[in-house]
Amino acid sequence: MIRFLNVSLMRGTKPLLDGVDLTLNPGDKIGLIGANGAGKSSLFGMLRGELHPDQGEIDFPAKWRMAYVAQETPPLERAALDYAIDGDVHLRKLEAELARLESEPESTENGIAIGEIYSALADADAYTVQSRGEQLLLGLGFSLSQMQQPIASFSGGWRMRLNLAQALMCPSDLLLLDEPTNHLDLDAIIWLEDWLKRYAGTLIIISHDRDFLDEIVNVIVHIDERKLKRYSGNYSGFERQRAAQMILAAGALAKQQRQRAHLESFVNRFKAQASKARQAQSRMKALEKMEELAPLRAAAEFSFEFREPLAAPNPLLVMEDVNAGYHLLDEHGDKVGDKTIVSGIKFSLQIGQRIGLLGVNGAGKSTLIKTIAGELTPLTGEATLGKGLSIGYFAQHQVEMLRHDESPLWHLAKIAPTVREQELRNFLGGFNFPGNMVTSPIRPFSGGEKARLALALIVWQRPNLLLLDEPTNHLDLETREALTMALAQFEGTLVVVSHDRHLLRATTDQFIIVADGKLQPFDGDLDDYKDWLFQTKLGKGTTVLPAAGKDNKTAFPVASAVAPPSAPVVDKKDQKRQDAEQRQRTAALRKPIEGKIKRLEEQIAKRNEQKAEVDGKLGEASIYEAANKARLKTLLADQSFYKKDLAQLEAEWLELQEQLEGLAV
Repeated sequence: MIRFLNVSLMRGTKPLLDGVDLTLNPGDKIGLIGANGAGKSSLFGMLRGELHPDQGEIDFPAKWRMAYVAQETPPLERAALDYAIDGDVHLRKLEAELARLESEPESTENGIAIGEIYSALADADAYTVQSRGEQLLLGLGFSLSQMQQPIASFSGGWRMRLNLAQALMCPSDLLLLDEPTNHLDLDAIIWLEDWLKRYAGTLIIISHDRDFLDEIVNVIVHIDERKLKRYSGNYSGFERQRAAQMILAAGALAKQQRQRAHLESFVNRFKAQASKARQAQSRMKALEKMEELAPLRAAAEFSFEFREPLAAPNPLLVMEDVNAGYHLLDEHGDKVGDKTIVSGIKFSLQIGQRIGLLGVNGAGKSTLIKTIAGELTPLTGEATLGKGLSIGYFAQHQVEMLRHDESPLWHLAKIAPTVREQELRNFLGGFNFPGNMVTSPIRPFSGGEKARLALALIVWQRPNLLLLDEPTNHLDLETREALTMALAQFEGTLVVVSHDRHLLRATTDQFIIVADGKLQPFDGDLDDYKDWLFQTKLGKGTTVLPAAGKDNKTAFPVASAVAPPSAPVVDKKDQKRQDAEQRQRTAALRKPIEGKIKRLEEQIAKRNEQKAEVDGKLGEASIYEAANKARLKTLLADQSFYKKDLAQLEAEWLELQEQLEGLAV
């Protein structure tokens, strides 16, 4: 087991841990959570022996083999597969020793030693290591051809995947993973989840992905107020237990405050009276001995909202027979050809749609997003933009394009030059850029803080179409939750690529998949996608998309413009399974309609409130006085507008209800 015994740790002048005691059992799968800067990575540093506690000790069996993800990857010419296998250090040592022995002159002793090495290699599964390494890299998104490429040819994010592969290749009793999903797509995350569920050792994960934690861990360790608090269960269980603790703590604090007030009142009233002096003294001692209860605080809540779009063109965008991809250039920058990634795109975006874009790594999701955003010109075909279309586009390179030598205030003033500085400061304060931070260069900001600034710049511009490509990278749990809530209430159109399944579930009501170079409807949920992914990546079954043979127009509102996928392979003998699939398809059909009904009901409620307010003002006698003629005219116009809008909204609501009733349950 792992034991923390009275552990304290300082980093510079900042105390991170103070007198911590904690026990973790062998085989536990532990999620380590806490605010940014709370000390999660420092705790990993102590477990690895790179940092030492200022007080106390950390104890775990000396024989335990530890694996963790290296933070640096040298630009070697070594093949990616060989580099991944290097993670099995014991195996590599045996291979090196075998090579040394085989290079020496033959002798009896030498032959015996070689035999022992071959036996040890068999125990280390040396004869399956190649296939195991390939399976790891395939799961993490590498193709067979990429496995033979040199490490130096890969970008930073892909090198981090190679470091993760090394850690997983290493036979270990304790595995430490610090934000392993940051550089992974959804398909690689789902594969990693499956791998970690089968891991037999003790696992400690730092992650801001709540669904990832929920799938894997059975213990949560929360760093809060320089203490480590252990909770049984997954992340959702932690949230429930934490909320209950806060309610109890608030009650205990209120009770103590009442007791203190009563004692203080007695002392103040009677300390000067001789007859009551002794009782007053005893109550003063009771006050001194009463330990001050601190309120159990949740992390300071951060929230924001997208402002209502200024325009609502419909459709926002139409693509006809578009091929999306890149121009190929020679060494002089001259075009020599095209590389098509997604072809035959027939696609339209209507106001209010909320689409999650799925697809395995490299399928073309980012290429499609860039083409919609206008960052890539269609190779063929035509993209027609609605009048008044305003796109808010968030991708990792938006963060990288920020000026590191300038402040958040400078960035916002650049796009809002005529707005008063105080208004800009107030707006940035709502995104947790307070005080001096708003005028400080962003160079030392964390990745999450820079991403938050990029989001703030998008929100300011009031887009009616949001295109988000992995918006949660580097965001902590608090900011992810704030983004999820803001997107759920966004009144425009949303297209999002994300490996955060909690965000996808909460903010989208239909999915499109990029597969086999085509854009196709995906009539299922994320669990269906997980099943499909294992079938396609691991060869466990058909590669046909769920329910792909059904009527596209009903299942997929923009699919009048989407190429239909191939017909499914159905086992007609398996009637029960077929019935279950039919129920699943029906549920998938109902979901986007129900989502639209919910949003319409919210709009109707909002309009009813606005109309009631206008009706109330029109009911005041003073509004009909001559001095209020202009005001009366405005109110009557507002009343007329709200009536017409309500009638239209209610008609849409009725039409959707009829569609819902027409579906077989």
